[in-house]
Amino acid sequence: MNDDYQITVEAEAFYQQQYSNAEAGQYVFAYRITLRNTGCQPAKLLSRHWIITDANNEQQEVRGMGVVGEHPHLQPGESYSYTSGSTLRTPYGSMHGSYQMQADDGTRFEAPIPEFHLIAPRTLH
Repeated sequence: MNDDYQITVEAEAFYQQQYSNAEAGQYVFAYRITLRNTGCQPAKLLSRHWIITDANNEQQEVRGMGVVGEHPHLQPGESYSYTSGSTLRTPYGSMHGSYQMQADDGTRFEAPIPEFHLIAPRTLH
């Protein structure tokens, strides 16, 4: 991949016990994503693609425009953070995916979202 077009993505997940209901198989997680333009070209986030997998290996795919209703435009060195959430039927799972970006020169590229884990407390020993 050309170093001119590079977005680094970091994720941190948080279990939301107050919104979860284990008896009903509803485990709610929040996650904070930080995107940093580590390339040389300004770029705008166009869309997202998530693959969410629960402990039963059931997957759901989520595609959509922007993130939390926004299309952040990042200059080289700039970062953007947002918080969103996901609900699983099991107390742990994982998420990964990609953001589709467009540089100011018109070049489209993907920014991979590394896999991160959603884990309710006291579920893994």
